[in-house]
Amino acid sequence: MASATASQTTTGALNTDTSHGTTTVDDSVVEKIAGIAARQVAGVHDLGGGAARAIGAIRNVIGNQDRGQGISVEVGEKQAAVDVTVIAEYPVPLHRVADGIRSAVIESVEGLVGLEVTEVNVTVSDVFIPSDDDDADSARVQ
Repeated sequence: MASATASQTTTGALNTDTSHGTTTVDDSVVEKIAGIAARQVAGVHDLGGGAARAIGAIRNVIGNQDRGQGISVEVGEKQAAVDVTVIAEYPVPLHRVADGIRSAVIESVEGLVGLEVTEVNVTVSDVFIPSDDDDADSARVQ
């Protein structure tokens, strides 16, 4: 009875019924998995746009990181579509970053959740350009 209630209150989540019970995977879990995969791609500096990054910076200060930041998913019964907003590192070619994100997200979501990923849309919202000041500050702190 409790799992039936949970299934009804969770919108857009993956629900699978087996002879031994029901498995429910919430959209936020799919977002986290996609976010972790995208962050591991070479050339990704951060995820999210301006407002999401500002809120994320506050979360980091208090020690609570949102792994789904910059990720939006639509989850059906057997398929998922993922939107990723990213800040890329300069001078990494943006098409390589986007291709890497697509591959990593598809592999992670399909492998860990069992959903077919129909599309991964990547939006590059900014490019991070390291400056000489960034290197000097980090060297001074060490």
